[in-house]
Amino acid sequence: MYAFINTISIWAIPVIVALIPLYAFYRKIPVYESFVDGAKGGFDTAIKIVPHLVGMMVAISVFRASGAMDVLLAGVRPVMEGLGIPSEVLPLSILRSITGAGSLAFATDLMKEHGPDSLIGQIASTIQGSSDTTLYVLTVYFGAVGIRKSRYALKVGLFADFIGFAASVLLCLLVFG
Repeated sequence: MYAFINTISIWAIPVIVALIPLYAFYRKIPVYESFVDGAKGGFDTAIKIVPHLVGMMVAISVFRASGAMDVLLAGVRPVMEGLGIPSEVLPLSILRSITGAGSLAFATDLMKEHGPDSLIGQIASTIQGSSDTTLYVLTVYFGAVGIRKSRYALKVGLFADFIGFAASVLLCLLVFG
């Protein structure tokens, strides 16, 4: 069984990449022209979302540089420690909703400092896998299609991130702690 799954995993992408142009040729679809049209659309979308991305990056930088994140963390840290949650993962719970690269860098630092098999490393890994960069997603995808009112999407996304964080911590404490 292992050899069969290994063979499928090796050949899946090359077969798909070969089948798509063959199918397009069979259906008489101009593959190159379709690709160029799609690339043009992607370029237009990238130009539309640049202002939104710049705004989000500036807001994140101001939030961190102003010390607001440190104040927020200092206020929540005693509650976290009272619940038995390692306070080292608290910044990750906030960063994950804001920035994927920043949260990944922070999680990597946690794993370098505490080890990937430590409780903190396992919680960090689980948070990374069970939550998303809500503010980035709203900025990019809503900005790309011109949605201006993201009030409910923001609330639901941040709530889902909170649930992902809480579930990550709870499950890791139950399984590994």
